[in-house]
Amino acid sequence: MNTTNKDNNLLTEGSLYYLIRDAKSGTINPPLMILMHGVGSNEQDMFAFAEHLADNFLILSARGPLTVGPNSFAWFQVDLTTGVSVINYDQAEKSRKIIIQFIESLKTRYSFDEKKIYLGGFSQGGIMSYSVGLTRPDLIKGIVVMSGRLLKEVRPLIASMEKVASLEVFISHGISDNVLNIEYAREAYAYLKTLGLVPSYKEYEAKHTLSNEMFQDLIHWLKSK
Repeated sequence: MNTTNKDNNLLTEGSLYYLIRDAKSGTINPPLMILMHGVGSNEQDMFAFAEHLADNFLILSARGPLTVGPNSFAWFQVDLTTGVSVINYDQAEKSRKIIIQFIESLKTRYSFDEKKIYLGGFSQGGIMSYSVGLTRPDLIKGIVVMSGRLLKEVRPLIASMEKVASLEVFISHGISDNVLNIEYAREAYAYLKTLGLVPSYKEYEAKHTLSNEMFQDLIHWLKSK
């Protein structure tokens, strides 16, 4: 069911709520960029950047399906009680499938270039970008991973080298990230290279945040698409 909340322009497709920014330049059949927030945030967080992204893109900012607090959502829950991050992988896998279905449903609602679908996000949003993009490179043209990591549980599901060969990847991560250590980014980068991918990869003097420098590099990367 498709519905619209007229108070805040919030839309829903399947089980996900989202906000949308049309392609500004009047582009026919524009590329699509789907943004996803981190744990405890919401669709407004990433949508704040939409107006600064490439004019020719149709941009959506999606809300995670799990409610973790007032106006606070996630793609999966994380247990930190032991001092070690333990994820609920069943939820992460369910969200991966939800995102795939969401993208398929969007094809029946909007006109965009189905061969140029980009998926990106911060923290958990970046994690889900890895999970969807690497398992469904037939659906996704490129992924943006900002301060995220590649879940080890997803690796067995990753498509063959031949299928992922054309996937475009942008990775940014703060060296002083105190939530997801920089080693997560370095390990993912090294692993992706074994798949034959050549990601755009950069480290920053930053903590767990989306800094202006990171964002400017993302803008530049998207403009080249």
